[in-house]
Amino acid sequence: MSRSAQEILEDARQLPPDEVDWLVESLLIKEQSEQLAEIEAAWDGEIKRRLDEIDSGAVKTVPLEDVLARMDARILARQRG
Repeated sequence: MSRSAQEILEDARQLPPDEVDWLVESLLIKEQSEQLAEIEAAWDGEIKRRLDEIDSGAVKTVPLEDVLARMDARILARQRG
C-alpha cells in the first residue's frame, strides 16, 4: 500500500531542520538537475575567463582592505548626507 503525499509531508515535518533542508534540496535537484548542470557549466566558464584575465594582466585585483575601506566611506557619506 502506498502512502499519500499528505502522509509523507506530515512525516517530513517531524524531521530535524537539517534533514528537512536535505530533503527539500534533494527534491529540487532531481527536478532541476539539467538546469543546475547548465548553470554550473556556465559558472565554470566564467571563473576560467576571470582567472585568465587576472593571469594575463588584463584586469587588476583590488585588496580586500581597500574594498572594505571604500564601502565604509560610502556608508558614512550616506549616513551624513
